[in-house]
Amino acid sequence: MHHVGRRLRLSRAFAPRDIPASSIYYLPAMREPSTHAAPIRPLARAFYSRDPRRVARELLGKVLVRDNRLTARIVEVEAYLGEKDPASHSAAGNTARTSVLFGPPGYAYIYFIYGNYYCLNVSCEPDGKPGGVLFRALEPLSGMKEMAQARGISIDNPKDLPTKDLPKLTSGPGRLCEAFGITRARDNGGDLTSAASSLWIGEDGYRARNIRVTIRIGITKAADKKLRYLLDGNPFVSRKIRPK
Repeated sequence: MHHVGRRLRLSRAFAPRDIPASSIYYLPAMREPSTHAAPIRPLARAFYSRDPRRVARELLGKVLVRDNRLTARIVEVEAYLGEKDPASHSAAGNTARTSVLFGPPGYAYIYFIYGNYYCLNVSCEPDGKPGGVLFRALEPLSGMKEMAQARGISIDNPKDLPTKDLPKLTSGPGRLCEAFGITRARDNGGDLTSAASSLWIGEDGYRARNIRVTIRIGITKAADKKLRYLLDGNPFVSRKIRPK
């Protein structure tokens, strides 16, 4: 259902803006519109060659880019700590499925879950030492119409998308992968540090604020570890956790 003329009522702090798909620039989502656009610069491989907990925290506010058309800010991630973390895929050892996690840092690890959707991760730690970060939610910045089409949501203009439906684009690991067309066949093992890649991660100078750390969700092993990092108050965060 279209809501022509209805204005989005997200707060200024989180109001997404749709920018022409031909550009790899965008207006930062948490600022007022400006004639100046910020360039997105790929993150260096050394950024990922660290403890996943530190990488996860510092990925908040960075930007995921697909084919220089789709861009979205990272607002929720989870850290997985390698072979000693029972919730991590690498706990099963270096296999054909998990080899990316044991390789160099900064590469995409994609897996299929529940026979239904894909999940995007990035390898961390130096080559040979497994670790990774799972992407749980993004805030769309450009290419929203294309994301909606990929998600099966029909819109003529992103501004016509009701506020309540906006998070359906990229809130949750499966949704964001569908919106960005991420699959294991297409993206597993891809270099996320290179702007020449179809899928990569960059920065634009934006500083993440109001970072909150909670337990990871949707897992049964090591479920008490606080390794989920999110931008508190962002409407695209996949799930709220109430204080006990």
